Amino acid sequence: MDSSFLRPRRLSRSPRAIALLLTATFTSFAACSAGDEAPVQARAPSADAALAPALAAITADGLMAHTKALSDDSLEGRAPATPGEDKTVAYLQSQFAAMGLKGGMPDGSFVQKATFAGITGKPEASFRIGSRVMPLSFPADYIARTRHEVPVIDVDAEMVFVGYGVDAPEYGWNDYKNVDVKGKVLVMLVNDPAVPDPNDSTKLDSTMFKGKAMTYYGRWTYKYEIATAKGAAGALIIHETGPAGYPFEVLSGSAALEQFDIATADGNKSRTKVEGWITQPKAEELLKAVGKDFAALKAAARRKDFTPVSLGASAKMHISNSTRRVESRNVVATLEGSDAARKNEYVIYSAHWDHLGRDTSIKGDQIFNGALDNASGTAQLLQIAKGFSALSTKPARSIMFVALTAEEKGLIGAKFFAANPPVPLANVLANINMDGFSQWGRTKDVTVIGLGNSTLDDVLADVIRPAGRVLSGDPEPEKGFFYRSDHFEFAKQGVPALYTEAGVQFVGKDSTYGMKKREEYTSRDYHQPSDEVKPDWDLTGAVEDTQVLLQVGYRVANGNVWPTWKPGTEFKAKRDSVLKAAGK
Repeated sequence: MDSSFLRPRRLSRSPRAIALLLTATFTSFAACSAGDEAPVQARAPSADAALAPALAAITADGLMAHTKALSDDSLEGRAPATPGEDKTVAYLQSQFAAMGLKGGMPDGSFVQKATFAGITGKPEASFRIGSRVMPLSFPADYIARTRHEVPVIDVDAEMVFVGYGVDAPEYGWNDYKNVDVKGKVLVMLVNDPAVPDPNDSTKLDSTMFKGKAMTYYGRWTYKYEIATAKGAAGALIIHETGPAGYPFEVLSGSAALEQFDIATADGNKSRTKVEGWITQPKAEELLKAVGKDFAALKAAARRKDFTPVSLGASAKMHISNSTRRVESRNVVATLEGSDAARKNEYVIYSAHWDHLGRDTSIKGDQIFNGALDNASGTAQLLQIAKGFSALSTKPARSIMFVALTAEEKGLIGAKFFAANPPVPLANVLANINMDGFSQWGRTKDVTVIGLGNSTLDDVLADVIRPAGRVLSGDPEPEKGFFYRSDHFEFAKQGVPALYTEAGVQFVGKDSTYGMKKREEYTSRDYHQPSDEVKPDWDLTGAVEDTQVLLQVGYRVANGNVWPTWKPGTEFKAKRDSVLKAAGK
C-alpha cells in the first residue's frame, strides 16, 4: 500500500475557516431521497460557536487515514498479544501524545496492562447413538473450545436437549424444570424463546423476552454461563443464521485461532469444560438418528411447559490445547477538564482496537484486516480526541479516550477495564462507544442500539434535531447487538452507555438501500479477510455522525444533569447502588 495514502492531506485553511466553510456547506445542503419523500433539512451541526474548531478537526481524510493505517496488512489483523498489537498500541499512543493528551492511567502512562489466558485448541468430536458413531468435521460441522488452561480436555457424556437453555424467573420460564443436568452435554437453541403472540401467530409475544428484540438470555455468553451454573460438562448451541444474526462461517472462520479469556487463579476450571456450536444440518441429522424431529422439538421449546429431552446419544469430545498467559493492553488517554470542581468527573469514549489477526491455515488472503470492525471506530475515537484537543476552552469535566483490546475475544478488554477502572466508575457520567462508522454516505437517521434505555438518547436527539435528523432503533433487534460491543461491560457496572450505528435511511437512496448494505456486509465481509477499505466508501455520513458524538459528550461534560438509566432498564439498580455507595 502506498504510504502516502495513509496520511491526511495538509489543510491550507485555518480550523476556524474550515469550520465556517463546513457550517455553510451543511446549512445549504438539502437532498431528496428516491420517490416522493420530503427533502432533508439543513444539516448544520447544533452547537455553540466554541465548538467550531472541534467540529472542523473531524474530516473524511482524517477518518480514512486512521482506518487505513490501522487496517494495513503490516498490522496483521491487530490480534492481541502479537506484533500487530505492538504496532497498534504504538500508533495509538503516538497519536494521543501528538494531540497533547495525558496518559489516562494513575501513573500517567497511556497503557493499562491486562493479563489473559491464551488458548489454542484442536478439537475432535463425534456423536454416538448406540453402536453407531457419527463423525463430526471441524470446523465445517461444529466448533468447540475450552476456557480451562489445561493441555487436554476430554468429555464423554449424555446429551440432553434443553430448549433455549433459559432460566428466567421474571418471565416464569425455566427450561430445566429441576432436572439434574450435571455432567451432561447440553444441546440448546440460539436466541430467546420465540413465543408466539396468542392473538397473532405471525408475531412474537412482546411480553415475553421483549418479543422480537433479543435479551441477554438469548446471547451465547449467557447460555455457556447457565451451563456452568447447572454443572454441565459442556454446551452445544445449534446455529441458525436468522436467530444468531450471522452465518456459521463467522464462527468457523476464526475457530482455529487463539482464544482469550481473563486469567483467573483457578485457570478457569470453574467453567463448563466445553463450549461450542453445531450447524443446523448436523443437529437435524443427529436428531433424526435418535428418532426426533428438529422442527417439533423447536416448537415444544417455545412453550413454558417444555421439559428437557434426553437424546439417547452421547457426545465424545477431545481438545488438545496450547496454553499461555499473555499481556495485552488497553490504551487510555485523558483530556483534563477546565472546572476545578468537576475535572475529577469523566465522560468516557471507547472503541476496540483489536481484530482477529492472521490465520496461516487458510489459503489466499490470511489477514483479517478489520477495516470497518473496528479500525473505523478507533478512527472515530482518534478524531473525536483531536476535536476536543482543538478547543481553546476545554469542557468542564474530563474526557477519557479508551482504545480497548480483546473485544473480539468476548469483550474481555472492556470487562477488565470496567473491573479495574483508572478512575472510580461513580465519577463516570457516561460511556459513548463506537464500533464501526457509516461507510456509505449520509443518513437521515442515527441508529441507537438499545434506544430508550437511557437519557443519553435524549441528549443525542437534541443534538441532531436542528439538522432535521431523527433517532432510529435497532433495525435488527433480534440479533442482540446491545450485548455484543464494549459498552455492555460499562452498562453492567451501571454506567449509562450510548452505542450508535449508521442509520439506514440514506440520503438520495431508496428505502431498502440501508438494510441491503447491512446484509451485504454481514454476509460477505463481517469477520472475514475481505473486511478491508473499499474504493466506493463515502465517509460524508461518518464525518457527520462523529461530529454528533463529539457534541453529545461535550454537552454531558458541561451539563448540570447526570445521564441516567430509564426506569425498568436492567442496569438502573446497579447504577443507583454505585452512586449511593459513593454518596452521590
